[in-house]
Amino acid sequence: MKATAIIDALSRALPGEPGRFQAVESPDGMPTIVVDLGSLIAVGGVLRDDPALGFAFLADIAAIDFYPRDPRFELSYLLACPGVSGYGATPKRLRMKVAVGGEDPHVPSLSGVWASADWAERETYDFFGIYFDGHPDLRRILMPEDWDGFPLRKDYPIQIKEPVKTYSPLQVSEEEFVANIEAARSRARDE
Repeated sequence: MKATAIIDALSRALPGEPGRFQAVESPDGMPTIVVDLGSLIAVGGVLRDDPALGFAFLADIAAIDFYPRDPRFELSYLLACPGVSGYGATPKRLRMKVAVGGEDPHVPSLSGVWASADWAERETYDFFGIYFDGHPDLRRILMPEDWDGFPLRKDYPIQIKEPVKTYSPLQVSEEEFVANIEAARSRARDE
């Protein structure tokens, strides 16, 4: 299915949203549409529920930081239609792009449309600091909770100032090994 056919189906389903979505050419040949941030949830619902489209599966969300350009971020939602009974006539895929400003990056959460958006949105928040409004549990997923900043942003400081950590050697001498075994046997006899 071509991106223009998807835009036609969206225009029929959302007549009050002219200019809020458009088809764009993609060098890799994947059908690609660009959606306005304010229409994201409505477009997502149509892409999932329209029988002609049937994009029932959100495979991933990929974020790109175009710092210092504005809008700074771009989110690419990778969608798939399995093409089985009840989910469209043929298998197809779609890339849906959304531009997000860099000052206060907020995007409506699509976890209510596709459940698989939950973890992908958390990962995007964790690494890029993009907030997903309405997300049921938006918190760090891969970085420690006390981590400062968002490491995949282009302005993230590369130099991390951590004190040098030294460790005791993992290997022990033969004498230390024998002493440890004898100490363990002694404790076992005493118990």
